[in-house]
Amino acid sequence: MARAGLGVKATPFTYAAHALAAVAAVLVLVWCVHFRGGLALEAPNKNLIFNVHPVLMLIGYIILGSEAIMIYKVFPNLNHDTAKLTHLILHAIATVLGAFGIYCAFKFHNDSGIANLYSLHSWLGIGTISLYGIQWVFGFVTFFFPGAAPSLRRSALPWHALFGLFVYVLAVMTAELGFLEKLTFLESGGLDKYGAEAFLVNFTALVVVLFGASVVVAAVAPAHVEEPQGYAPIPVN
Repeated sequence: MARAGLGVKATPFTYAAHALAAVAAVLVLVWCVHFRGGLALEAPNKNLIFNVHPVLMLIGYIILGSEAIMIYKVFPNLNHDTAKLTHLILHAIATVLGAFGIYCAFKFHNDSGIANLYSLHSWLGIGTISLYGIQWVFGFVTFFFPGAAPSLRRSALPWHALFGLFVYVLAVMTAELGFLEKLTFLESGGLDKYGAEAFLVNFTALVVVLFGASVVVAAVAPAHVEEPQGYAPIPVN
């Protein structure tokens, strides 16, 4: 972006991403705790088990994954090895929490007698978490341990970053489908289409879209923007 003369750097987008992440986390907790009754791993009300799913997928998976993506731009002067290790650890935690969030969705379905893996949301969810895991393993063996040859690491890095952003966008898109699917089920069950809960879910989904966009721009924008070499303003007659 900087080469195109736009003068865009990552810092303001990291600020926006963190603010939107905080808003999204609060909104999903308000939805699941206040409107949906709370969180539980075992409960007579099986809906409480499901409520763990959106909380972990958004806060544990997408938001922590975003922090891992932005670590190099949030702390541009951080020691590279420290940043790389932090990037790796955050992605690992996000993967574990995301996998557990998916487990909670399966547990809710199984305990409630609901079929599994029948929707586009579920298909994309399984695909996304699988690609996320593959991406993590590739990054670990290529850039961390045992580590590939320097020439291979240099050639693999752009593809690793590009594929990581693709998986991240896929995760955000899957979350959007999840909000839509759950809200459709609730409205089919009698939830007021113009009520406070429906408004909250739609607004949360909108915040997540803006959050994801901020993370993507922060990831592709440079940490520092330098003036192009040899630049001179157009003379005014």
